[in-house]
Amino acid sequence: MTKTNDKIILYTNHGCPWAHRAHIALNELGLDFEEVIIDLTIPRAERTEYLKINPRGLVPTLSWNGEIIPESGIVAQFLADAYPTSGLVKPSNTPDGALQRAKYTVFVDAFFSKFQAELFKFWSVKTDAEALPVFEAAVAVLALEIEPRLEHLTEEKPYFGGSEKLTLVEVLTGSFLVRLVASLRAGIYPASFQTQLAEKTPRFWKWAQLVSVHPSVTSIFDEEKIVGYTKARLEKARASA
Repeated sequence: MTKTNDKIILYTNHGCPWAHRAHIALNELGLDFEEVIIDLTIPRAERTEYLKINPRGLVPTLSWNGEIIPESGIVAQFLADAYPTSGLVKPSNTPDGALQRAKYTVFVDAFFSKFQAELFKFWSVKTDAEALPVFEAAVAVLALEIEPRLEHLTEEKPYFGGSEKLTLVEVLTGSFLVRLVASLRAGIYPASFQTQLAEKTPRFWKWAQLVSVHPSVTSIFDEEKIVGYTKARLEKARASA
């Protein structure tokens, strides 16, 4: 547990993968914090009290000693910088800190702008057959953009860059990795997708599974609830497609 006199309040929702990022960071830092759950089923314009804190009405929002910090990526980066002994990322003024940060940014950008962007297309198809090319394209992107950047992982140092513990990369991707693994386990994504991941991107698939069971990642993850919500959302999307 990190000892601090800082007053930390996290405005969050446990079902939101973006807010989940902040929880992973706080867990890894071992920080005490107050949690305020924001009901996202209430229309944004009606979240009047929360809008006074964050006019965007989105989660997460971090209150740090009264300073308001919105947006998950900014929150995670701030926490890593505010508590540098955590080792989530090296300070930028260290000899190799700037380069490490650049590598982290490139990886995370590729994960979201390439892989997740392809995977998101799954929600716009009408049938399972139409979804197959989506998964093939997602795996192709992983093989090109992500798999080569996981070459330094070992059994002893299995996290990004050959780290013994979670890094800022896992903080920013972990909530999506655990949902990926859960969706495969629940049959939301087809078994053929998992087969392709294991065969064509084995480093990524091993890393994703490892991150998805880390206590800092699973602490707020209610798999049954998330899977149920995802299935209902998919059914609704298919019905209206």
